[in-house]
Amino acid sequence: MAIADTLQSHNDINIDDMLLISADSHVSEPEDLWQERLPANLRDKAPMFPKRRAGAGNTQGTLNEARPGGTDPTYRVGEMAQDGVSAEVLFPTLGLRLYAQEDAELQEACFRAYNDWLAEYCSVAPDRLFGVSSISMYNIDNAIAEMTRSRNAGMVGAMIWQVPHPDLPFTSDHYERFWAAAQDLDMPIELHILTGFDYSMNLTGDRGGPLEAHRGSVNLKTVGIMNTLMDLIFTGVLERYPTLTFNVVESEIGWIPFILQQWDYYVQRFGSTNADSPRPLPISMLPSEYFDRQMSGTFFNDPVGGKLLESWGQDNCMWSTDYPHPNSPWPRSREFLAKNLGHLPVDTLNKLVRDNAARFYKIKIPTPVSV
Repeated sequence: MAIADTLQSHNDINIDDMLLISADSHVSEPEDLWQERLPANLRDKAPMFPKRRAGAGNTQGTLNEARPGGTDPTYRVGEMAQDGVSAEVLFPTLGLRLYAQEDAELQEACFRAYNDWLAEYCSVAPDRLFGVSSISMYNIDNAIAEMTRSRNAGMVGAMIWQVPHPDLPFTSDHYERFWAAAQDLDMPIELHILTGFDYSMNLTGDRGGPLEAHRGSVNLKTVGIMNTLMDLIFTGVLERYPTLTFNVVESEIGWIPFILQQWDYYVQRFGSTNADSPRPLPISMLPSEYFDRQMSGTFFNDPVGGKLLESWGQDNCMWSTDYPHPNSPWPRSREFLAKNLGHLPVDTLNKLVRDNAARFYKIKIPTPVSV
């Protein structure tokens, strides 16, 4: 059965007619980006990465085998057309590893260099390529300045560490002025896997054998973002900044409604939203209500989450391709959609593959690419 027929049997639509926006794709930074662009006094500290090999860039490749479009934006637009994707929100690849950098000055300089390069990359197709800036959170004054600079350069989101330095937990007041500034700038905050002080600090060499590698890929990855969401919701960040938005990036979504339901249950059980409660919290709503109002999540390989979207997350979740990483379904994204989301009504499907991303990032829906 053809892809279009698969969807048509559920929704009486043709997938080839749908305009797609990927809410989480990636660039492949040049390996020598930081050697070339860091200030002269920091170049001897520049992060070093191995030379990439030409490769498939999809399920048969590795992170060290990238398609040329990851580095060349002109080539990328052609590969987007091959996949039928009309616009993409872009995150780093090598830069993800720099969030565990403990030298604050070096991290800030690395992120500035990356943000400048990304702005140049996106300028080749500003109606299709939308960058997310990387922000160092050690010095909040500098973080606000870089977020403001990147916003003015056209970035549509600001990515901070998902798991903070242990001396700077999200439960502290260290971030308050940053949250306020992000709300004032109307800048979404991005929480992407592999950023910060968790298992992802050691993704090379011996990670304790295959068991621990799988533990990190699933359990620890999910625990990291789960704890961060709890810290942000339960300490009242979303209560104090009611128009500040967060996006959970590449952690998939199937686990989210279960956790929200459990949080709601215990908050209600202990009366934690009441000031007179023996266990009061600085919140006036249930955790799930804050998520519904101010948080989103991206997904690309989550059949369980796809089933749950019939009853949860239709207005909060955003589909992505993860191009050009190994997990990406490129150039068969429409086949993926037919298989995993073809059971959904057409209006719901359009939200997930287009409308939610356009609304969350406040980007204009582009003209469709030719499929």
